[in-house]
Amino acid sequence: MKFMLMRKADEETEKGTLPTAEVLQAMHGYNERMIQAGVFLFGNGVRPTSEGCRIVFRNGEASVIRGPFSPASDQLAGYSVLEVDSLEEAIDWARQWPHEDSDGNATLELRRYFELSDFNLDAALMDKHQRQMQLPVELNIHLSFPGNCREAMTFYQQVTGGVLEAMIPYAQTPAATEVPAEQADRIIHASLNIRGRRLMAADMTGDCHQAMQGSCVHLEFDTLERAAEVFDQLQQGGQLIMPFEETFWAKRFGMTTDRFGTHWMIGYGTGHCSQNLNTEEVNAP
Repeated sequence: MKFMLMRKADEETEKGTLPTAEVLQAMHGYNERMIQAGVFLFGNGVRPTSEGCRIVFRNGEASVIRGPFSPASDQLAGYSVLEVDSLEEAIDWARQWPHEDSDGNATLELRRYFELSDFNLDAALMDKHQRQMQLPVELNIHLSFPGNCREAMTFYQQVTGGVLEAMIPYAQTPAATEVPAEQADRIIHASLNIRGRRLMAADMTGDCHQAMQGSCVHLEFDTLERAAEVFDQLQQGGQLIMPFEETFWAKRFGMTTDRFGTHWMIGYGTGHCSQNLNTEEVNAP
């Protein structure tokens, strides 16, 4: 079940008062616990309603009503989306909301998402929705290394700012008996969580490692400065494939192989392919 955990606004958030460092640190820890538990999907804070608007339709005509809106307690200051097994579990996480926020006087609201089974759909429409629902819940990337997985994944965490949620050596698993003693500290599983997508990796034993070929890890950024910074860090000690510059499909785009042999594509303002496809024809059995 998916729930939206909403932090209701108050007079301070509607003034645009930013959280203190103490509150931000507490919220980071709270979100980190939910990430580790596998229940946190994503979340954001929103600016006050004075910077927003409502679009109201009457008889098909749209009217734009500028904020601010009142009362403050009816507005939204932020939200998190959780995936849990029950309302009770969602409530349990909500109860753990950091008391540093508003000195323990915040108001939260939980709302469950609709599920496909809640609707009375005809067979054809149900089939279309089910095709969407049958998509994989995650698309991750797995890298292999010849023995320097720990160093590489630590570097990728530093570059991306993601959460290094696993770094497990062979010695801590039953597979320890399958590798020489001097290789027991090599990594059998590493996982770097980047906004819910995972860059996973492992050290290969014997001659199982193969250099990366025919594929790249693509990172897209919403600011030029951050994209350029990451590209510069990844190409240091590596090999430049394509300079980070403007292209016909992106405001900036570049390709490089880092010093560990991983191929990267870094983009800013990357556009979408202009070719129009009939999705029903593409998805037809």
